Amino acid sequence: MTNSPPKALKYLAAYPETLQQQAQRLLDSGRLATWLLDKYPQAHGLRTDGALYRHVEALRQEHMRQTPRLDRVLFDSKIHVVRHALGLHTMVSRVQGGRLKAQHEIRIGALFRDAPPPFLSMIVVHELAHLKERDHDRAFYRLCEHLEPDYHRLELDVRLYLTHLEAGGERLWAPAASP
Repeated sequence: MTNSPPKALKYLAAYPETLQQQAQRLLDSGRLATWLLDKYPQAHGLRTDGALYRHVEALRQEHMRQTPRLDRVLFDSKIHVVRHALGLHTMVSRVQGGRLKAQHEIRIGALFRDAPPPFLSMIVVHELAHLKERDHDRAFYRLCEHLEPDYHRLELDVRLYLTHLEAGGERLWAPAASP
């Protein structure tokens, strides 16, 4: 018999048992959503792929000028958290004429179109770090922390939000339905 976490806590499996227990208590008492909303009261205002591109490119210019320019940045409804992807960085190489041309794309899960600014920041920083560091190693996470000093805390909070959703909770920052 293995000591695997309950299904609702799969996003927190790598965290210490005491933290998992705290999260489980918040979830069981129905207070996890309130805790998240108190901490992050509103969603970011980036509604279009163009606005997201400008935001991400400005971050890249500010912190990572030596990395290649991004060709596309967009919210992607085909990215599923189920496959443990919140965003993707892809590089496509093509032969164009007699030259090899690389295109860099960042795709953010559409779930995060309606998320608080710090959540989007954590995901964007993660994908930008892949422009310089391919593997999830110590250098990669140091770069993430350089770009976003609260990276690890934000990653935990995103995982708590995913836990809330996995347990059947509603999307917390979804826009109001149109009449």
